Amino acid sequence: MTIETLRADFPDYARDTKINLSKILAEDSLSGLTLPQAHGIALAAAYATKQKAIIDAVVAETQSVLDEAMVVAAKAAATIMGMNNVYYRFVHLVNDKEYGTMPANLRMNIIGNPGIAKVDFELMSLAVSALNGCGMCMDAHVHEVIKAGVSKQAIQHTIRIAAVLSAAAQCVVIEGL
Repeated sequence: MTIETLRADFPDYARDTKINLSKILAEDSLSGLTLPQAHGIALAAAYATKQKAIIDAVVAETQSVLDEAMVVAAKAAATIMGMNNVYYRFVHLVNDKEYGTMPANLRMNIIGNPGIAKVDFELMSLAVSALNGCGMCMDAHVHEVIKAGVSKQAIQHTIRIAAVLSAAAQCVVIEGL
């Protein structure tokens, strides 16, 4: 299954999502991201949706663009952010701020050595953090990518990719695809 075949299965109420799916990875709309960055972001976000149809479609779409290191990093970003987003969302939202002073005691070495350019991993992690709703993590990743010279337009497009894949995953669930 590709993104195109997935789009074809979406009903008319998801017309906006269908159109947005056709644009998020188009080379002329990447807003400062490289094609591999956009595809890596999409793959990490697809894994974070936990929807097989979305994952399969994005894997098919990205396989000719991403090397093995980027694929592994997308999986790692989805996995490590699955843990960090829960933990740091708790720290951020709980009224007792003492939790923020306590060591997390969670292993997260992959963030320091992701096997790809750190900025690419941070962009993937940002998309996953947006999907998982962790404001504290989003702030940290935005800080890192801005420090690395990523434009606000590229950051916005990173979130756009995550948002469109989230909408597509919702459609997949509703339609049982």
